[in-house]
Amino acid sequence: MVWDFIQNELLGMRWLKAIIYGFVNLCGLDTESRIGGTVAFLFLDLTKISILLCFLIFLISFIQTFFLPEKSRRIMGRFGGLGARVIGALLGTVTPFCSCSSIPIFMGFTAAGLPLGVTFSFLISSPMVDLGSLVLLMSIFGWKVAALYVLFGLVIAVLGGTVIEHLHMEDQIAEFIRNTMAADLPEIEVTFKDRVRSAWSQVVSTYRRLIPYILVGVLIGALIHNWIPEVWVTSVLGTRNPFGVILATVCGVPMYADIFGCIPISEALLAKGALLGVVLSFMMAVTTLSFPSLVMLAKAVKPKLLCVFVAICTLGIITVGYLFNHLQGLII
Repeated sequence: MVWDFIQNELLGMRWLKAIIYGFVNLCGLDTESRIGGTVAFLFLDLTKISILLCFLIFLISFIQTFFLPEKSRRIMGRFGGLGARVIGALLGTVTPFCSCSSIPIFMGFTAAGLPLGVTFSFLISSPMVDLGSLVLLMSIFGWKVAALYVLFGLVIAVLGGTVIEHLHMEDQIAEFIRNTMAADLPEIEVTFKDRVRSAWSQVVSTYRRLIPYILVGVLIGALIHNWIPEVWVTSVLGTRNPFGVILATVCGVPMYADIFGCIPISEALLAKGALLGVVLSFMMAVTTLSFPSLVMLAKAVKPKLLCVFVAICTLGIITVGYLFNHLQGLII
């Protein structure tokens, strides 16, 4: 009963749905109609995601003050082999919310001389798996889906880093990074007030940066939820199409968003009959392989290594998508 309360009321915010849907009905709009349902969906998801987003940004940004890049580099430098790649993937879970903001940290780690497999394990896990994705997925899909999503994401990150390290592609790093020696900066003492001030600053700046993508995602989700016939979604992304996971992965690559913008779209698709693996592979592709992030990464690595990175992530995402499709009946 305690977990049901956490799942439904704290994370799922059913109380908020009752308030917003009741208010929309009081305003003369029937939430069972297309227009009323669209308005209610917009207000509900925008409010719910904003509340969770601000809380998570503050929490994760506060945690990040204990894992500044220099300290993270030293932590990863203490380990070797598979253990180092696991640590790199785990550190990626407490770093920035999108792939574009994690690439500069990846470049710094690479310039500092960390093994290529470790830095790529970090680069893969940072946008794909974080504490925010865990909480948001729990609020929509439940704890089983959220836990498996994070687990599979970490597995992709570790395996991807392992493959890249064994390919010995150090010569595929851009010359300006290989010729740059990262400074061994002293660790600065940070007070509790400094951590709180830094976390709040991240809330304001990150929310301003993400809100346009959240608005677009919520709008698309509302349109899918209320205007697109269910038979269309099920025929393309349901059991009738065995290539739905591949299609969703390919469609996710050109987009630029993070998990906060993907959630309303994924929620609407799942409600319309899309398979769970299709929805999650779409989310993984958007957050990990967005076109803008690949353009940024292309400046740091040469084409051969970039292609290997994309191939590993794509294969991993598609595999995870089909695994979720197979497990859907057991975890939902």
